[in-house]
Amino acid sequence: MTPPAQPVLTVLRDRIAHDPDRFAVGVFNRLFAETPFLRELFPSEMSRMRATFTQVVDHVLDAIANDDDHAELIEFLAQLGRDHRKFGVIGDHYWLMYDALMAEFAAMLGPGWSPDAQEATSHAMMLMTGVMRGAADSVEGPAVWHARVVQKFQINRERAVVRLVPTGPRMPYRSGEYTEVQVPQHPHLWRNLSPATPPNERGELEFHVHAIPNGLFSGAIVRDTQPGDVWRFGQRHGTMQVTGKRPVLMVGGGSGLSPLRAILLEMAHRPDSPPTHVFYGTRHPGELYELGVLAQLASTNPWLRVTAVAETPDDPWWIGDSADPRQWGFELRFGRVGDIVAGYSDWTQHEVLLSGPAPMVFHTQLKLRASGVPPDRILHDPLN
Repeated sequence: MTPPAQPVLTVLRDRIAHDPDRFAVGVFNRLFAETPFLRELFPSEMSRMRATFTQVVDHVLDAIANDDDHAELIEFLAQLGRDHRKFGVIGDHYWLMYDALMAEFAAMLGPGWSPDAQEATSHAMMLMTGVMRGAADSVEGPAVWHARVVQKFQINRERAVVRLVPTGPRMPYRSGEYTEVQVPQHPHLWRNLSPATPPNERGELEFHVHAIPNGLFSGAIVRDTQPGDVWRFGQRHGTMQVTGKRPVLMVGGGSGLSPLRAILLEMAHRPDSPPTHVFYGTRHPGELYELGVLAQLASTNPWLRVTAVAETPDDPWWIGDSADPRQWGFELRFGRVGDIVAGYSDWTQHEVLLSGPAPMVFHTQLKLRASGVPPDRILHDPLN
């Protein structure tokens, strides 16, 4: 007996999975051959973008092939469409991408590109490009916002604080959110950063940046950013917020304290902020440079308690002669911040906000869940 033929979308997923990069290269070569000026919208090195592109196409084909409720898929595509505005993508570009995708799929299937296969594939690609185009067209306000660097403070060789003012309309955001950022040193590269201050009427922004090893973007900010540089900002994301219904536990690792700092500064202006315990963790004691700001907040806000955590008791030579962090009057403990937090108290009645390097957030979340904190009370940004 001849086995039943696989649905065409499943076949296409299998073909793409066999060589994802070849598929993406084929699609973009067709797109650029048809409309060469579109190449200027993309970075010179596209391997990371091609990988993301194939993941999106695979997700779309899989979701449609499963024939389930497409609400999640539609919201996913709508967010992609809104995000793509920052690249300069407009409505007509989605038709060009549709044509390039359909041509590549036809070439992949060869003799198997039947009218039924074409119809099923067209339905999937029309959904993908149509939802993205419609969501992008429905967004009000500019695709990007601009702000100029006015101050940069070098904390040490790995960390810097950058302050900016808007050059046009101020960017709307909520404390705790993160935003897509592009800097002039890498004009086609977008990364996510969290403002360290709440919104204000002047639109001023402050970012605390840690130059991660081999990080082109973060390294450029810490080493090369100068007053006068103009940064571009795209969409805002994130769900971290304080509801006020429960006491709060915040755990911030290094520059990951930024979104929590913004929330705390906003809470300081409220008359009903809930009891909040902040654990501020770094690798070395000399990197706890934000304890001074936290001390000022705690001195006038009795609802705030702070515990400092360093993984090691000693500073490396490049941090220099830093002051003893105990000068601010906070408790200082040594070890991994997740271990310290989980063993410190019972947090099962708290709402929890975690922010910092992905390994720290992942480890702390595991420790808290193991200690009985319900997973739905633990908030953090996506772990990349």
